[in-house]
Amino acid sequence: MTDCGCEKARAELEEYLHNELRKEDAADIREHIDNCASCSAELKMGLTITEVVQRACRESAPDEVRTLVLTRIREIQAHGAVVAE
Repeated sequence: MTDCGCEKARAELEEYLHNELRKEDAADIREHIDNCASCSAELKMGLTITEVVQRACRESAPDEVRTLVLTRIREIQAHGAVVAE
């Protein structure tokens, strides 16, 4: 393994977070992150954002919000265009 550097680590951070990298590339990025406070902080931020989005996707909107959104979508579809408010 070799230190891949900040530029590569940050460029491939999203793929790293989602386990989409080849084993060797992931190992290089892990090694870099273990030794770089800046990239480690970037990884923690990425993990936090990923967790928040995943949690939000599991939750349902309150019924009144769903009704308002669906009503507005139907209004827009009925008029054929978006009206600025």
